[in-house]
Amino acid sequence: MAHVHPVGVIEVRVNEISQLFDTLDPLPFRDRDLDPHAEEYIVGWAREFPRRRAFTIIVHAPKHELGNKYAQQLEAALRSYFNYRADVVEGELKELFKVGRKSLLIGMAVLATCTVAAQAIPEIVGPGSISRFFGEGLVILGWVANWKPMEIFLYEWWPLGRRRDLYRRLGQACVEVKAFDA
Repeated sequence: MAHVHPVGVIEVRVNEISQLFDTLDPLPFRDRDLDPHAEEYIVGWAREFPRRRAFTIIVHAPKHELGNKYAQQLEAALRSYFNYRADVVEGELKELFKVGRKSLLIGMAVLATCTVAAQAIPEIVGPGSISRFFGEGLVILGWVANWKPMEIFLYEWWPLGRRRDLYRRLGQACVEVKAFDA
């Protein structure tokens, strides 16, 4: 019977702990951004695990790296980075919902205006196929004006919510540093 990890294990091998972080970032080690390739690797593996599973990140590094300050600050640095990324995505999600609410107000106003105008056309132009054509066109326009807000509220927020949750789980990950012979 295969052994199933109670947590998702993500393993990374580096020659130096500092390789995990963006070397151009002037902030202290604990506050640095993750190297884009390292983030892509960790996040890519994290996506492979079930959504509710916790993570352990195991960093394999040479023995001489285990005693340095970077190895001792690694868990705090990774947690800080992934919690920061979760906050950034949370901000994007809030902005998306704000745009959705504004779009919905505009869309509903356009729909109401188009519906009233569609009902007024037969009285202005008279009954017939021309008034039906323009009336139905206005109603369709009103519904099309609501396409974007409906898309936002029904579909667009899901990927952001999932990414935020993934970063939050990574921000709570246990981090282990294990030695390998260099």
